[in-house]
Amino acid sequence: MHKNQHIKILFFTVAFIFLVINYVIAQYPTVREKIINIPTFDDRLLHYGYFVGINSYDFKFSYEKDYYADKFKDVEVQSKSGFNVGLIGDLRVNKYINIRIEPGLYYSKRDLIFERPVLTDESDRLREVKSTYIHLPLIVKFSAERINNFRPFVLAGVSKDFNLSSNHKNIDDNYSNVFRTEPQNINYEIGLGFDFYLFYFKFSPSIRGIFSMQNELIPDNVIPKSDSPWTGGITKMVSRGFAINFTFE
Repeated sequence: MHKNQHIKILFFTVAFIFLVINYVIAQYPTVREKIINIPTFDDRLLHYGYFVGINSYDFKFSYEKDYYADKFKDVEVQSKSGFNVGLIGDLRVNKYINIRIEPGLYYSKRDLIFERPVLTDESDRLREVKSTYIHLPLIVKFSAERINNFRPFVLAGVSKDFNLSSNHKNIDDNYSNVFRTEPQNINYEIGLGFDFYLFYFKFSPSIRGIFSMQNELIPDNVIPKSDSPWTGGITKMVSRGFAINFTFE
């Protein structure tokens, strides 16, 4: 991941944690009475909501054992900020556990830089990978005890992605400036967040990691496959995502 992108993610994470800690300290009662907003909200069997957010996706590459012997360098990934939007359906299991479906649209962009001796033009070394995911997660939410109008939680689950921008049906490949990826993949997700009970609704910011478990790379059409200066020598390419969602329920 590009250095500037790491700095952005670190900034958002630190700012998020700082705001939450500041709020938690304020939530501990200093007087006997505290106004409790929407006190029966978590007693509902079913409820719905929506979310908006930002994301940053990376790729993790695995290479053949002779890749570095051929004096090739790792593929450099420059991540760009993307956005997320979607709906939420929440089923209450008990006081501390909820099962959630969060279908959404995730848009991301990644630039791949290939440092190969045969690639002399800048346009050949750069490949833009734009991904538009229909993201279908099944999430288990584990919540702590409510503290006045605040409640922390952790998330874990699996998700299915359908990439509408994969180019998998395109007969062209990198020799025609077309980088192809698999149209579907399965991920596991982990995260944490905080419920804030406001006067009319519940607001829940959360941070989560999204990690693909399937190889997404489609090799170029050249024979043998190892001759491609873009996909040759690469055995596996998987997505790793970082998302901040702002949920309204």
